[in-house]
Amino acid sequence: MMLHSLYRSQRGALSGFLVLLLPVFFPQLFSLLGQALPSIISLDEEHSDLWSTLPSLGPRHCDEPLATQPLPTRSQGYIQVFLDGGLNQQRMGICDAVAVAKILNATLVIPYLEFNAVWKDLSSFADIYDVDHFIEVLKHDINIVRDLPSEFFWSTREYYAAGIRETRVKSAPVHASANWYLDNVLPILQSHGIAAVSPFSHRLAFDNMPHDIQRLRCKVNFQALTFVPHINALGEALVQRLKYRTLEHEDKYLPEITNNAVDKAPAKFAAVHLRFDKDMAAHSACDFGGGKAEKLALARYRQLIWQGRVLNSQFTDEELRSQGRCPLTPEEIGLLLAALGFDNSTRLYLASYKVYGGEARISALRKLFPLMEDKKSLASKEELAQVDGKASLLAAVDYYVSMRSDVFISASAGNMHNALLGHRSYENLKTIRPNMALMGQLFLNKSMGWSEFQTAVIDGHKDRLGEIKLRKPTQSIYAYPLPECMCKM
Repeated sequence: MMLHSLYRSQRGALSGFLVLLLPVFFPQLFSLLGQALPSIISLDEEHSDLWSTLPSLGPRHCDEPLATQPLPTRSQGYIQVFLDGGLNQQRMGICDAVAVAKILNATLVIPYLEFNAVWKDLSSFADIYDVDHFIEVLKHDINIVRDLPSEFFWSTREYYAAGIRETRVKSAPVHASANWYLDNVLPILQSHGIAAVSPFSHRLAFDNMPHDIQRLRCKVNFQALTFVPHINALGEALVQRLKYRTLEHEDKYLPEITNNAVDKAPAKFAAVHLRFDKDMAAHSACDFGGGKAEKLALARYRQLIWQGRVLNSQFTDEELRSQGRCPLTPEEIGLLLAALGFDNSTRLYLASYKVYGGEARISALRKLFPLMEDKKSLASKEELAQVDGKASLLAAVDYYVSMRSDVFISASAGNMHNALLGHRSYENLKTIRPNMALMGQLFLNKSMGWSEFQTAVIDGHKDRLGEIKLRKPTQSIYAYPLPECMCKM
């Protein structure tokens, strides 16, 4: 216990020391911060262009029934999938699993969520999503069971981990075609009555898919997958506390907040997804200003988790930033928001799990936006008890709040960004898509002043402030739902 406490204190001291070094290694960044602070003092009027809702451009949800004929009376067998990654990678895998079950005329077993060494969360599908709702919404599309029948009791994660099994499919290529599953998985189903696909993340193509399969993926993502009631209730409580900013979070229940705030106009808020944990920092192979000590620590972590096999490691920091491969740091996302016109009266919700460097690392962001909140500042320990320490449940709460925000922006183009970009596009909600390559190049410029920086940011984001984009070949249907998930008026 004493050793653990000593380790924690040393780690905290190191984080604080690295933050103190930031002005030394990145003087231009902190010069911009100094210039940005006086420029974002709240004005009497909010920037209407930043907070205005998006105009309707014509596309609408395709809500008509997908099924054109009854489900076949006989299923080909049971399909199991084992999904790794975090909440949003698994979410996309669930959508693909439903599609594969449809392609194969198989009965889907509720997907198994793998334990992840980074997220360290044992939450199951039923801990996160409303299983009854999931089955009900899809009952006319595929057959779904919660558990395997008794004759297949042996088909478990442990069984497949113990050796080579005839019923396991481990060779599914990334972005496999529908025909690949018909050629390689259907025969296993027909011979054994069951097939288990693992790994399964990103194992179904986005292009050259039948229209009804694409539409089914949209239906799963935007209609069938809803969070369990306690996540929705907590998320809604946080939203109300953000909108009615004069209320204290000691008002612990949503009915109290609603009743007390009935005469108050709701405030607008922006949700910022800050994926800047140690895993992201290390995998990016970028330089975040911590000097030699930080570089060595992240290099050791890369070796431990990925045995050094990180593609970005072959590039210099300048090359990575110029290519837009570096996640934005807390201070960088703050400067981006300030340059776009958000001021110090802006209510921010910080959607984040663990920030590399801790509270000291986000101090600059908090100085720019003193009304920044997160789960812990908005909710009591008792309210967070069901989700505390569970990365997937915490991410689900962030997802809910981010979907209810007036503006959403992400500091890195990861799975959370893609999932919310697609879902908010589907609902026609404003989402700012940072121009990562531009921002990387701007932060490399050692002589740029605030006025020039702000002009470059505004010019570089004119077409990235929420306008829905048509999906291009190979792009994810979950990030770009037009045209497959929508119809024309």
